[in-house]
Amino acid sequence: MASPYVTFSREQWRGLRASTPLTISDEELACLQGLNEKLSLTEVADIYLPLSRLLNLHVGATQELYQATHTFLGNLEKKVPFIIGIAGSVAVGKSTTARILQTLLSRWPNHPKVDLVTTDGFLYPNRILEERGLMKRKGFPESYNTRRLVSFLSEVKSGVVEVAAPVYSHLVYDIVPDEWQIVREPDILIVEGLNVLQTPLDENQRRLTEVFVSDFFDFSIYVDAQEDLIKKWYIDRFKLLRKTAFSDPASYFKRYASLSDEEAIEVAAGIWNEINGTNLRKNILPTRGRARLILEKGEDHMIQKVKLRRL
Repeated sequence: MASPYVTFSREQWRGLRASTPLTISDEELACLQGLNEKLSLTEVADIYLPLSRLLNLHVGATQELYQATHTFLGNLEKKVPFIIGIAGSVAVGKSTTARILQTLLSRWPNHPKVDLVTTDGFLYPNRILEERGLMKRKGFPESYNTRRLVSFLSEVKSGVVEVAAPVYSHLVYDIVPDEWQIVREPDILIVEGLNVLQTPLDENQRRLTEVFVSDFFDFSIYVDAQEDLIKKWYIDRFKLLRKTAFSDPASYFKRYASLSDEEAIEVAAGIWNEINGTNLRKNILPTRGRARLILEKGEDHMIQKVKLRRL
């Protein structure tokens, strides 16, 4: 069966950069990448610069279409944000992808204001998850307040001047009460999370909403890798967190700080097998084919192939 995607090797994709300038320094990249990711400027130049160029063309075309439509309708409403969704597994590196794209896209002159929101803020607070017996299903579709997320995106896409998103703390593993991220009329909004391409269903496989999160996206990206690689990255990150976030007395996971390497591997593998791997196979991976573009990673988080959906 013919694929809906055009597949580019790393070398082919690199050639699509054209004259796009490299606008990230080594120091900036060090701040943007994840805990156990060691991305180079070569990776940025080969993969992310062509992608930023593609997205810039999409944004420009959308802005022109919006202007043409409003000229036809005879009103002078300002343009609404171009929304990009980024999906993928826990530990696959989608947060790093989102941060790099935010930085690169903000340096194009026709869309300098680029905001980034993660869907973690739309998880139900722990007290609600505990009441519903969902603490071990955190990250599964039912653990998110999807209606609230849809309402947030609807307001952004409708041009509301200020829209508030809840804030999640990975340190305390919970929503932060009375803290908000305010989104103020960005040119581009990047929405990153496990669930952004999912079609939410309840326990009886009925739709939770008639409108999906992805309905608000102008472009969507899925960050992909083989599960054995993602599991390894998850375990490696877990081991590193023992010496960083887990060692903080305020950390929800402080009980893991004193684990030996062997114990940490066992615990992390157990969490992966019980929760994250199951969620990947059941809920996240099936949404890959809904993305406009797929970034396929190999060893060391290096992207080996790019798949772009045919128009």
